[in-house]
Amino acid sequence: MKKVFAYGGIAASVILIAFGIGAIVIGVSGYNTVRDEIAAQKITATDDAAELTDGRIQPGQEIKTGADARAFADVMEYHTLESTEGKRYAEMGRFLTPDGKDTSDEAAAAKTPEGRPVENGLRNMWVTETALTTALNTSFFAERVAYFSIVMGIALLLTGIGFLVLTLGGALGYVTVPKLGKKTHTASAAT
Repeated sequence: MKKVFAYGGIAASVILIAFGIGAIVIGVSGYNTVRDEIAAQKITATDDAAELTDGRIQPGQEIKTGADARAFADVMEYHTLESTEGKRYAEMGRFLTPDGKDTSDEAAAAKTPEGRPVENGLRNMWVTETALTTALNTSFFAERVAYFSIVMGIALLLTGIGFLVLTLGGALGYVTVPKLGKKTHTASAAT
């Protein structure tokens, strides 16, 4: 029976070590992919980036990491809010009136030469900003998942090595322990 446990312990150890190595490789690959993809976009921080991000990114700095991407997403949101006078997408009308105010009433909207309502360009800006900042924030999240994969891989690797050491090192009784003699306990009566 000890041999079955020993082989089971060795098999479990090898599986944990393999999963650990696999998780580390996947994590490192994901980390490098995220960084390469962010760098390929050639994004540079704006002149007011340091002020808007409390120094997390500096003016002219290339955005190359998930943390940089998340900080730059904050800069983009600030500039979009500035352009829309603090209004977010859902707070703005779909169209513009003849005097330039936003409205969702198609009848009140200014018309193009083809007779279509004039779209609210600032509202469309929010669509673009949301798409871009979502991509930037997703890269931040993906980089964090890669870190987690690496940490979990290390934990699995160490656990597998630990099980292997315990299995081969005698936890199953392969190391003989001298038998201890019987101890007798004597109870003394309190007087």
